[in-house]
Amino acid sequence: MAVKNNIRKIRKQRGIKQLTIAEELQVTRQTFTAIENNKYNPSLELALKIAKYFNLDFNEIFILEEDEK
Repeated sequence: MAVKNNIRKIRKQRGIKQLTIAEELQVTRQTFTAIENNKYNPSLELALKIAKYFNLDFNEIFILEEDEK
């Protein structure tokens, strides 16, 4: 199973720059880029902070994809 996210889509819809959200969440822009590109899964704490930042339900941002069999 893989965790995917809609962070880039949501961020762009709201016109928020990566650096802005990274600073607000106290992570580097590089870390935030890796999360957006699904190269790095955020900690549970950071994932919850992201959901709170966007004022969205956790499940609207993060998706657990089933492995194809």
